[in-house]
Amino acid sequence: MKGFVFHGPGQSSWEDVPDPDIMDSTDVIVRVDAVTICGTDLHILNGDVPEVPPGTVLGHEAVGEVVEIADEVRTVQPGDRVLVSCITACGRCRYCREGMYGQCRGGGGWILGHLINGTQAEYVRVPFADLSVHPLPGAMDSQDAVLLADIFPTAYEVGVVRGHVRPGDTVAVVGTGPIGLAAIATAQLYAPERIVAVDLAPARLDAAKRFGADAVAQADEGPEQLVADLTDGLGADVVIEAVGVPESFEMCTRMVRPGGHVANIGVHGKPAALHLEDLWIKDVTITTGLVDTFSTPTLLRMAAAGRLPTSSLITHTFPLDLMEEAYDVFGRAASTGALKVVLGGEQHEVVAVRAA
Repeated sequence: MKGFVFHGPGQSSWEDVPDPDIMDSTDVIVRVDAVTICGTDLHILNGDVPEVPPGTVLGHEAVGEVVEIADEVRTVQPGDRVLVSCITACGRCRYCREGMYGQCRGGGGWILGHLINGTQAEYVRVPFADLSVHPLPGAMDSQDAVLLADIFPTAYEVGVVRGHVRPGDTVAVVGTGPIGLAAIATAQLYAPERIVAVDLAPARLDAAKRFGADAVAQADEGPEQLVADLTDGLGADVVIEAVGVPESFEMCTRMVRPGGHVANIGVHGKPAALHLEDLWIKDVTITTGLVDTFSTPTLLRMAAAGRLPTSSLITHTFPLDLMEEAYDVFGRAASTGALKVVLGGEQHEVVAVRAA
């Protein structure tokens, strides 16, 4: 089969790789129908995630069909269409019992495309299938479903839930790429008074307006002052960091009100300063972490009912064998306008660009 293989920083290719085999009694093999590229994959290619060994097939999000199951798998059967979650969970360790699947100590957590071969291939082995793949409801479109493998659970859990968004809040989202837009969409479930979107790219700020932002600001044109003006000088109740660079994190800590929350989603490849000399007196809560995907079943039901703008994030589609071209388009998002790139799925026979 073919897969997209990481060979070290700046080196990757779509190439022949061995077919996956059942290795443990909880495994399934999934034929990949639709897969997407994550900003974290770009971090890996840049060398920001050094624990990924060369030779690894990348990818941690997919929709596909179960083609083989191991002896102890109970929740799916061959022929089932499933969502492959970005997080794998053993279900037995302390963290899994507490619903913190991202911190699984029984062989799970974020392993696909990280510690073992991932989903950017024609087939993928998924360990601990009973908790790590989700049967798709009804005739749900693959392109709608695949964005629930990572983007929407991450934005919702790490941004909105850990940020404690409440009715009437002012929420600032710094970074309006796919994660930031999903945070804007899911924050609205809690009826905030306003959502302020911050980014450097005007096209992404336009997208933020379409996803429900009430106000937008260029990141290099004083967004802290806009937030202060909108809140009588207090600052935002919740600030969601969805970029992953020191400057954006520090901006978030300047933008939050006393007693507010900064929810860091962005994957940071460099240290960020924590200005406790300013923050200690403000009672600010800062959270960060990996998604647990406890919300995935709920988000799947909501998407199936048309309550989440999932596929609205997709700007480009490609057939699976144009993985290298898809990476190039996604990696040059500032010039290509890419938000989310999906390979395969119902429209896999063409390369398409959806209208903004």
